[in-house]
Amino acid sequence: MNKLILLIIGIGIGLIAFKVSRKHTVAADNTENTAASDSARYINAFDRVNDLVKKDKKYNKNIAFLLDMKKLSGRNRFFVVDLHNNRILDQGLVAHGSGSETGKAGRLKFSNQDNSYATSLGMYSIGTSYNGRFGKAYKLYGLEASNSNAYSRNIVLHKYDSMPDDEQIAPICLSQGCPMVSVKFYERLQPIIDSSPKQIILNIYY
Repeated sequence: MNKLILLIIGIGIGLIAFKVSRKHTVAADNTENTAASDSARYINAFDRVNDLVKKDKKYNKNIAFLLDMKKLSGRNRFFVVDLHNNRILDQGLVAHGSGSETGKAGRLKFSNQDNSYATSLGMYSIGTSYNGRFGKAYKLYGLEASNSNAYSRNIVLHKYDSMPDDEQIAPICLSQGCPMVSVKFYERLQPIIDSSPKQIILNIYY
């Protein structure tokens, strides 16, 4: 009888151990899949920008900004990229538009329409700076059908003092459709843009 009880207990412990192990394995698989997906999106965005700057000499062929809107807003998803050496030079948080919210974490919608307050996907050229509501900001010119109304919608690259500097679990604040960054990150972006002899490409992808 005692042997039977010990056998049942042993089987129970084995099943629990298997479930825990399986749970950790699934979690690891999901993490790996997410990383692979992030990498695939990044490579595609990188290649699209690289192809454009090689064809059009008015754009900076060394530096670009890649913004991955598939990542949660509390994660670094604004990447300053060295196109020549294919490496990330800097990264930080960036807000998406309030009109892109769907109520589901990690799922956004996008629009090129005026008053949508949504982020528009696609490649932009960074234009001249001006002083506005948020201080110095940079005009953005949409280069694709998906963001062709960027200039008329007043979509600009700007800073906001309520934007956090560090990654966090909770979602960050929302913009009205502009790529909005923290003051500290903006201070690192500004000299890159101002010193660029040619227009820098900013690519927002998902």
